[in-house]
Amino acid sequence: MYVSNKVKDLPPYLFSRFQKRKEELKAIGMDVIDLGIGAPDLPTPKFIMEKLCEEVQNPINHRYSPYDGSKEFREAVAYFYQSHYGVELDPETEVLTLIGSKEGIANLIQAAINPGDTVLIPDPGYPVYKTAVHLAGGNSAYLPLDLQNGYVPMYDQVSEQDKQDAKLMFLNYPGNPTAATVELNTFLEAITYGRQNNIAVIHDAAYDLVTFDGYKSPSILQVPNAKEVAVEFGSLSKSFNMTGWRIGYVVGNKELIKALHTYKSNIDTSQFLAIQKAAALALRSDLSDVKKHNEIFKARMERMYQGLLEAGFQVEKPRGSIFIWPKIPRGYTSAEFSEKLLEEAGVIVTPGTAFGPSGEGYIRISLSVELERIDEVIRRMKDFTSKGVSLS
Repeated sequence: MYVSNKVKDLPPYLFSRFQKRKEELKAIGMDVIDLGIGAPDLPTPKFIMEKLCEEVQNPINHRYSPYDGSKEFREAVAYFYQSHYGVELDPETEVLTLIGSKEGIANLIQAAINPGDTVLIPDPGYPVYKTAVHLAGGNSAYLPLDLQNGYVPMYDQVSEQDKQDAKLMFLNYPGNPTAATVELNTFLEAITYGRQNNIAVIHDAAYDLVTFDGYKSPSILQVPNAKEVAVEFGSLSKSFNMTGWRIGYVVGNKELIKALHTYKSNIDTSQFLAIQKAAALALRSDLSDVKKHNEIFKARMERMYQGLLEAGFQVEKPRGSIFIWPKIPRGYTSAEFSEKLLEEAGVIVTPGTAFGPSGEGYIRISLSVELERIDEVIRRMKDFTSKGVSLS
């Protein structure tokens, strides 16, 4: 009687179910390798930790943060966009500090839509988009993505009604779960579509700096006049291995940022100032630590990619993110295959249907363990598929 209907109606969180089974299997002695959750295992760069320790000693940092975040952090975000993307931002009106991009995305939806409004979300895509729309009383409509089209939006498959009703549209590149990467033209098409249909475009760039083989992920704000209809979310979680620090930002359209600022100022007081100041130093760095970590993730990706091919899986080679998105054997659903792999091989992966109906037939594998453990995963995968599991 004390729980709201919108919370009651939330589906069980899939990751928690796998984690529970993981603990049960470990309790009976199984060595379980968890490739289910996208949490980098590498350490936060030392210079960032040293800056945090320094700032923690300053009593002024133990006061409330300004609601929009410290000026130091917002100016560092603007510096990063200018130096990395050539994009000019006003740190006073076009940058807002977040307690990680996840809360910012969920709160933006609360701040921007009314009950009954429609939001276009990628399918497959990050589950938080749909959950946040549900909690805001909105309606989710899928923006289809598929391998044959390089996981770019297929706008022609959005119904006329959904197009007319949509108020927001989410994009995410490098993609979670697909690891898809795009060039600037994809964002140009999105901005054009948004402008023509009066839809705000929200780009989730959580993996923007995690790229390989010379690929550089573009910012949607590099499209001329993109700030008229778009905002972009960024996070230090993946690029600087700061998941637990909970620090991120949103940049772009002033109206959306002001609405989010107003909403957040009524429910939180931004992030701990010492964390903001350490994060500011990270964004002003030469990104050499990011590049070193990318080399590690690339080595893991290459090893996993080759091992999956040898085990008979169909899989595309990623240019970014910390995920691989292989097809599963025929005759199984994604959930069945994932459960069977856990029970028989002790490997946790995420079934593709966790990310929308178009995820059926795939699993998401995280590159969040060392090479030795990846080699063990490959060995188990090969053993698993050799037991009569057909991949053809």
